[in-house]
Amino acid sequence: MAFLDRKIKFQYENGELMIGHMSVSQAIAIVGHLPCYVYSRSMISERINYFRSLMPSALKLHYAIKANPSPSVVHFIAKQVDGLDVASHKELRLALETQVPPKNISMAGPGKSDNDLRAAVAAGVTLNVESANEVDRIYQIAELLSVREVNLALRINPNFKVKGIGMAMGGRATQFGIDEDCLAAAIKRVHNPADIKSLHIFSGSQNLNSGALGVIFQKTFETAERMIKKHGLTISRINIGGGLGIPYFEKDQDLDLGFVASVLHQELEKWHKKYPGCMVEMELGRFLVGEAGAYLCQVVDKKKSREKTFLVTNGGLHHHLAATGNFGQVIRKNYPIAIATKMGEEPTDTYDIVGPLCTPIDTFATNIALPTAEIGDVIAIFSRELTAIRPAHTIF
Repeated sequence: MAFLDRKIKFQYENGELMIGHMSVSQAIAIVGHLPCYVYSRSMISERINYFRSLMPSALKLHYAIKANPSPSVVHFIAKQVDGLDVASHKELRLALETQVPPKNISMAGPGKSDNDLRAAVAAGVTLNVESANEVDRIYQIAELLSVREVNLALRINPNFKVKGIGMAMGGRATQFGIDEDCLAAAIKRVHNPADIKSLHIFSGSQNLNSGALGVIFQKTFETAERMIKKHGLTISRINIGGGLGIPYFEKDQDLDLGFVASVLHQELEKWHKKYPGCMVEMELGRFLVGEAGAYLCQVVDKKKSREKTFLVTNGGLHHHLAATGNFGQVIRKNYPIAIATKMGEEPTDTYDIVGPLCTPIDTFATNIALPTAEIGDVIAIFSRELTAIRPAHTIF
């Protein structure tokens, strides 16, 4: 995965995709190989600044490294956010390489290994506890490492369920977090109540429904307050998750971030009147980086089979699983795709674009209209529709 050093804005000029002031050919020369990913520093910064311009100033922004764990991306973003969230030992080591203090790094995930927990306990980061058993494991490891204090965030699977969210991760039977009704049993296993530093309530991901998100955040704060009162908790932080989605397909609409921000302004004002010393954190991943990158691969063969013409590329599902439709799509849909050196040309032919693997599911696109493609052409896969593209205008 490559992260280029120029100020980047996806455009095209004279028919060629531009990466900042460089042509895609120049960008590939710097990367040195295909396939590759390229990401835009300026687009990431613009997204972060846009988010901050709308949201309450008191809201702390954390980056979920799992969205893009490329070291260059993480180090760049770490300077612009308030914290990092990790999901593995390797991601934790990467987070600790940045200037983000360990107290502002959290580790989440329902299946943390002993290595994960050992590293997190030793480093003093916040552990989002997903079960009562995990509480026991954390204290066993702390004792072995002679660590006297651990930083626990109780991840709650709330009772509420909101219609219209993207990928639900709460409000039902789930591997994520501790059911609200079972929280007391987990708290009893905590050796020192002061170790409970935070609550973490994350109900779903990839949400484009601003109305549903507004309800989720309202109910999140209600749940947090109820749990604090019910269990006599004293916490310094609350992580409200994120779940802000990005549009991938033709009918997807941009999230109304302004509406979400208006809800959070109201909720944080109420929260801080009751709990003035309790920080509110939101963790975002794809919303910050998903639209700032492109995946590039090369056509290595062009062949006809009965009524179809196939473009065989050197990239595939082993690099970009989501674009092949094998990452949660019920009905496979094409991501936005272009020939990087024939931008703006009218479509002349219809292709199926496939990868090199010996399986029919290694397919990037079916029946996609493109300009005439040849062996050697570079295929660019984006995360948004490109129908409004014109020369010298931004792609995203």
